[in-house]
Amino acid sequence: MTATPPDPDPATTPGLEPGGGVAPGDTPPDSGSTTSGLTHHEPQPSRARNIIALVIVLIMTVMVVGFIVGQIMGWANLF
Repeated sequence: MTATPPDPDPATTPGLEPGGGVAPGDTPPDSGSTTSGLTHHEPQPSRARNIIALVIVLIMTVMVVGFIVGQIMGWANLF
C-alpha cells in the first residue's frame, strides 16, 4: 500500500506532550477527509403523498373519537 493514512503522524505533530496527550487549551489537527460533502441527493417524498398520509391519519382520528363518543353516549350498543 503506497498511500499514506489520513491521520497525522503523532511523532511530527506539534503540540503533543509525551504519551500523546495535548496541553490544556491546545487542539490536535483533524484527520483528513475522503469526502467533501454529500455524494448524492436523496429523493424527497412528493407533497401529494404527504397530504394523503395526513388525510388518512385525520380520518382514523375522527373514527376513534367518534367511537369513544358513541361508547359514552350508549350508541355503540346498537351494533
